Amino acid sequence: MTDRQGERTREVAMTEGRPRVAVLGIGTMGRGMADSLLRAGMTPALWNREPARLAAFASSGAQPSATAPDAVRDADAVITMVTDANAVIDIADGQEMLAAMRPGAVWAQMSTIGVAGFDRVAALVAARRPDVLLVDAPVTGSRDAAEAGSLTIFASGPDEARPALAPVFDAIGGRTLWLGPAGLGTRLKLANNTMIAFIVQGLGEAIAVAHQLGLTTEAVTAAFANAAFESPYISGKLARIEHENYDAEFSLDLALKDVKLALDAVDRSRHPVLRALADEWQQASDNGLGSQDLTAITRVLVDVN
Repeated sequence: MTDRQGERTREVAMTEGRPRVAVLGIGTMGRGMADSLLRAGMTPALWNREPARLAAFASSGAQPSATAPDAVRDADAVITMVTDANAVIDIADGQEMLAAMRPGAVWAQMSTIGVAGFDRVAALVAARRPDVLLVDAPVTGSRDAAEAGSLTIFASGPDEARPALAPVFDAIGGRTLWLGPAGLGTRLKLANNTMIAFIVQGLGEAIAVAHQLGLTTEAVTAAFANAAFESPYISGKLARIEHENYDAEFSLDLALKDVKLALDAVDRSRHPVLRALADEWQQASDNGLGSQDLTAITRVLVDVN
């Protein structure tokens, strides 16, 4: 295929609302995103550091790729969804993803990597590929939301990136908030996950207090069912706690990572309660609960109290 033919193919795909998409990082969230893109009629190119994770897509219509450059070379939009900033930088630089992206392509960096981490990514793009449109777009939502295509996306970046990303974000998310310049998405994600941390800690504290006063978890669940602060998130987490189901929707270790990223980005001296929460969660992780759902902190609080 000539360069002109390839460009024409991309134009047709965009006209039909189906940009060429690559997803790098096929963990829990990346896999859900890939499935959502397939349901929307797209055929994403996929790459993962551990190729075995691509086997699930062998007959799906997706395009497993042997290398990161192979995955992104023809893409209009590239998604990275990995664990931390070091992994993002390694994919972009060490695995040569960034060098292989075509001019004008959009890189949607959707991992939660913190303010300093995103600054590293932005500096890399500015130095190596200023012709690539970088969008900072972390997501909030559990594994189930990723699988259902109902994530909330905190998007920030150049306006000219939106046309390529609109059908992509519509496929993987139930709501997209465009916030302004790149970097604001990461900042809102840290604030969002700070709230989640305190909600789950609060549930654990309430249940621990109830147990000390001779009440059951079931009594707390019933009382909270029609409370002013009731929400689907709280109800779902309470149900899991009541049934002692601590399989990870969002693991304690990942939630702790996000709390630490928030603390790294602010004046720690102004957040003693958040620091105390981080210390308590670190101890729980050190005691073997890190791979369980973050609601596992309830086990610690109930046992201690």
